[in-house]
Amino acid sequence: MKKRLKINGIIIVLALILLAMFPTLFLRRSGGGLWEEVAEILGIAAILLGQIIRTAARGYKADHSKNGSHLIQGGPYLVVRNPMYLGILFIGIGIILVLFNWWVASIFFGVFLARYIFLIFREEKKLLSSFGQEYRRYCKKVPRLIPSFSTIFNLDIAVYLPLKRAWIKKEGGTSIAVLLGVLIIESWKDILHEGIGEYCKESAATFVIIILFALFVFYLGKRTATFTNGTTTKR
Repeated sequence: MKKRLKINGIIIVLALILLAMFPTLFLRRSGGGLWEEVAEILGIAAILLGQIIRTAARGYKADHSKNGSHLIQGGPYLVVRNPMYLGILFIGIGIILVLFNWWVASIFFGVFLARYIFLIFREEKKLLSSFGQEYRRYCKKVPRLIPSFSTIFNLDIAVYLPLKRAWIKKEGGTSIAVLLGVLIIESWKDILHEGIGEYCKESAATFVIIILFALFVFYLGKRTATFTNGTTTKR
């Protein structure tokens, strides 16, 4: 885990250095009209959704893995086998939609594939060695990274996207830091190119999206508590 975090940290630092050295090359110029506004709104939503998926996946794994002795097949792992990487994918796509020129997406997907596909295959080999036939059956039922829409729509959201207050508190700092970093860069870009007045108008949509996702997190927390209490009572 420490080695993985170190490599991810190096990638992030290198990306920030390149961005600082060549901002006009990578950052999308503001003032692109309606499409750019839509892209920014979708981007903020993707970042927030990615953070929710990562928080749910990390929290669920911490509560149910039993120090690696148990194959996790519930919660977010009921929808995809690698929900934490799916969350990272959403966050990356969201950041590109908010900040970057479209060609940067090719770099992101290249780095994502090079970094995480290798990790996924290595982890799958380890899980197959540890859990054997149980893991094979799990792989047949659940996709690796891209969820099935039929699974999503046929299950209660509290089943595959649970959230607990303790998980949110643990991951909240990282989530807020990522979102603030993106918003600061986007705000600076908009104010520089369009002025403070236009920025204030456009930032209203971002504020609404954040409020809606805060309500969504609250809803997931309440649904998770209700679902968990209901399951406990039935037992």
